[in-house]
Amino acid sequence: MTPTLFGRWQTRILLLSTIGVFVTLPFSLGIIAEPSGNYLGILIWIAILGLGWDVLYDRIQKFRWDRDWPASFQLLAGIWEGLFLLFVLNGLEIALPGVESIPIEVGIFIFHYSLVWLTVFIASQSLMRVFFPRWRFRGGKWL
Repeated sequence: MTPTLFGRWQTRILLLSTIGVFVTLPFSLGIIAEPSGNYLGILIWIAILGLGWDVLYDRIQKFRWDRDWPASFQLLAGIWEGLFLLFVLNGLEIALPGVESIPIEVGIFIFHYSLVWLTVFIASQSLMRVFFPRWRFRGGKWL
């Protein structure tokens, strides 16, 4: 599948608003970590910044000879996006709307981000193909 920009956006929003919220709720409710609204705020910022990153990824993808975006690139993109958000929150100490306290505890951020990202990645490689069989052939668009 060669995802289009609109397909990337649709897939990202769908997976983060369903599976991402499902994984984030135990963090927000205090089941896994201290209860805080920061986790949902961070999830929203992952989605917002990701829409911007997808524009860059779409441009990079067009320079590849096969115009494909392999899973290894998706892995590197996930690592980069997490490090960038952590740097913005802790390195620059920018208070983003929806994120209450700065600096963010690095260990719990990495655990939360990794868990959300891995579940979304696995879902994009498996569940999306089961529930939306034509998703792959429409450039990642599920609508």
